[in-house]
Amino acid sequence: MDIKEIKELLAALDASKATKLEYQTESFTIKLEKSVPAAGAAAPAAAAPTVSAAAVPAAVAAAATDTAAQAEAEPEGNIVTSPLVGTFYASSAPDKPAFATVGKTVKKGDTLFIVESMKLMNEVTSEFDGTVAEILVKNGAAVEYGQPVMRIE
Repeated sequence: MDIKEIKELLAALDASKATKLEYQTESFTIKLEKSVPAAGAAAPAAAAPTVSAAAVPAAVAAAATDTAAQAEAEPEGNIVTSPLVGTFYASSAPDKPAFATVGKTVKKGDTLFIVESMKLMNEVTSEFDGTVAEILVKNGAAVEYGQPVMRIE
């Protein structure tokens, strides 16, 4: 199954009234599920895919579960998000101190963390002055584009 077929399945689920879709072959299983808005909610939620296959490593499945759980609890304050898909690193090297820790005061332009993508280290800087209230991602975890990573008050 290629990405085009997966996107077609997502579009079909989104356009239908169904909340779950499961497609299975001998070597591949995909389960798609969308959340149903609570009574009185303004807009329907987007489809949240859950993929499981024999070839998919457990770490990838765990990262997808972590991302879905984080998306459900929208933190308040100034949110710093990941500018790209990659791996979150709190410091420049394992033996170096973290750029930002909970309780640290940061200024606009200070380096907060690194996102590694395709062997390139991308420094993410603060757009806010304030105090780091919460770090929402574990060091070494996979992050998605736009995923909340840090909250600054």
